[in-house]
Amino acid sequence: METMERLVITILSLVWFLPVLSGAEKGRNILFIAIDDLRPALGCYGDRTAVTPNIDRLAGRGTVFQRAYCQQAVCSPSRLSLMTGRRPDTTRVWDLGTHFRKALPEVVTLPQYFKAQGYHCRSIGKIYHGGGAPSKDAPSWSEDPLHDIAREARQRYATPRNLKGSGLKRGASEVADVPDGVYIDGIVCEAALKALRSLKARNKPFFLAVGFRKPHLPFCAPRKYWNLYDRAKIPLPVSDEHPGGAPEVAVRSWKELEGYSDIPKDGRLSPGKVAELRHGYYACVSYIDALVGRLLEEVRKLGLEGETVVCLWGDHGFHLGEQGLWAKANNYELSTRVPLILSVPGQKRPGGKSAALVELVDLYPTLADVCGLSVPGGLEGISLRPLLEDPGRAWKKAAFSQYPRAYEGNRHRRHGDIMGYAIRTVRHRYVEWRDWKTGKVMARELYDHQPDSREMRNVAGEEDYAEVLDRHRTILKAGWRHALPVGGRGTVPSEP
Repeated sequence: METMERLVITILSLVWFLPVLSGAEKGRNILFIAIDDLRPALGCYGDRTAVTPNIDRLAGRGTVFQRAYCQQAVCSPSRLSLMTGRRPDTTRVWDLGTHFRKALPEVVTLPQYFKAQGYHCRSIGKIYHGGGAPSKDAPSWSEDPLHDIAREARQRYATPRNLKGSGLKRGASEVADVPDGVYIDGIVCEAALKALRSLKARNKPFFLAVGFRKPHLPFCAPRKYWNLYDRAKIPLPVSDEHPGGAPEVAVRSWKELEGYSDIPKDGRLSPGKVAELRHGYYACVSYIDALVGRLLEEVRKLGLEGETVVCLWGDHGFHLGEQGLWAKANNYELSTRVPLILSVPGQKRPGGKSAALVELVDLYPTLADVCGLSVPGGLEGISLRPLLEDPGRAWKKAAFSQYPRAYEGNRHRRHGDIMGYAIRTVRHRYVEWRDWKTGKVMARELYDHQPDSREMRNVAGEEDYAEVLDRHRTILKAGWRHALPVGGRGTVPSEP
């Protein structure tokens, strides 16, 4: 009898400590796939033009977050918000030149946290910003990153015409008769495949971050991906004018596209150039889809699929002429909404789609949670694990984004002179443009997605929307903490 009691106690002890045993010794791996400038131009998001079979298959075994938003629609601030689990006003990074450790020297990044739990953490490609000091953070990784900076012309271009040019920006697009491995993303993919094999041999949990640079400008891809599309069948922008009633500060171009050699300095494009650029964007999306497919196939071949969390995300969206805008660097839906797909081994509802409002700042706590690790304090997002189990449950009232402007000029420094603070609720987008020094609201925007999904009419000043405007002013003023779910199961909340 005493022996039986000891046996029962031993079994209960093992069950009790099972979550602990699933940590560093036997924990889940993470394949963390970042894609630069990718808006939800994917088949699994309902885009009928996109040819993306590999990412679509990943969606079939994971969860697609249909309403995911970045915290600032430009590379470095968005990525740092995700990697630290903190919003731009906390990281104090609103531009491309500031390193986050200037404001938060002791902060523990997402991979750094996993490294402290015994994970081997690697970075291949663009994970932080793609150039200068902001691209580097030694404490995050177990070994030196590979291809984190790629600013050589031969890694960006392949045709003789562009290789003979000068400067970083040459042609805005390129069709080249070359294999995948000529461009930097193909090089990154090969290095990541090699890393997967090496990490498999280590027999310990890993965090492998793989950052692809396309479909970021220039739109350069091997010809076979351009050939997937008939240019005449790629829809042109339906809304190519600025939104009616929008303040100038909201629609100011960041002048990213205009810097390329074949683009007029005034940004006025012919219909043929618009069609070419949209074709090039989709070709690059398909190029990256093929590379993602190679990574996923290698995970399967190595027998790691059942123990590897796959997280695929875009750092912000992208305008392709809609609203009279190109690239990102604004507060509109097309720039702030991102693709986010999370596949966790054994999740209850593979292939699920969630319409809940979620944010990239939520990824840090989510990945810790699904890997059986405690969620660190100080984070400004929440775990999305409940949505993996029940994609339709009640969730946040709003997602928060922001974008700064200078009073003059196209690009800002640091926080700029005026900050546009935006919230996206179930039906509306609301923006306040505030003077940074005084806090005075200089302009407001409100868009109703029910009649105006393309955000072409600012209704902030219309009497019929006065009550809606007041509600959204209250949500924005209260801040992100007051927009969190209050618990309980149910459907995505109705418009507040």
